[in-house]
Amino acid sequence: MNQDMSIISLVLEASFVVQLVMAGLLTVSLISWTVIFGKLVGLKRVRGLNEGFEREFWSGRSLTELQQAATSSKTTAPMERIFASGMREFLKLREKRLDGGAQLDGARRAMRASYQRELDVIESNLSFLGSVASVSPYVGLFGTVWGIMHAFVGLANLQQVSLATVAPGIAEALVATAIGLFAAIPAVIAYNRFARDIDRIATQLETFIEEFSNILQRNATQPAAR
Repeated sequence: MNQDMSIISLVLEASFVVQLVMAGLLTVSLISWTVIFGKLVGLKRVRGLNEGFEREFWSGRSLTELQQAATSSKTTAPMERIFASGMREFLKLREKRLDGGAQLDGARRAMRASYQRELDVIESNLSFLGSVASVSPYVGLFGTVWGIMHAFVGLANLQQVSLATVAPGIAEALVATAIGLFAAIPAVIAYNRFARDIDRIATQLETFIEEFSNILQRNATQPAAR
């Protein structure tokens, strides 16, 4: 009896539709765990690169040196790429001898565009986790409803129905809900954690844009920046 009611037996004896739902949920769960681990590593790397560039930025190096380093380096932080785009636009407008306000506005627009591109990259796959978190329980519930319906249709042909005959079919169906929750719960936790971390990174980048804009404003009327 214990062997017949084991998880493996319940999965193997479930109807084809329920097995299909289980297989889909397990596949989605595997993909979401891959995304979770990749996101953990990626966000940690982004934070480290941003902090490293921020230290360099406030260390007293000139803007020209920082721009050359950003251009020549193969591995750059999102904050560094935002800086490089703003600095490049600022120098380009300065060569055209536009007034200081136009130089600053152009640099800010360039940094805002770069900021949005960087944020889109950082937020990649976050919507997938949100979808898994919200949809998986309902997919599992669909498998359960289908399994219970299939079990009761099979019991309709029996003359005597007891708990022993009903329990296996219902248990098989409930496994689909359990797998749906198994896929959804880690995705919910990871989505909330990553959304909070990304908000902090976004705030850090926006603060840098404002601080760098203040520096550019002070240099807008000078012959050379900083």
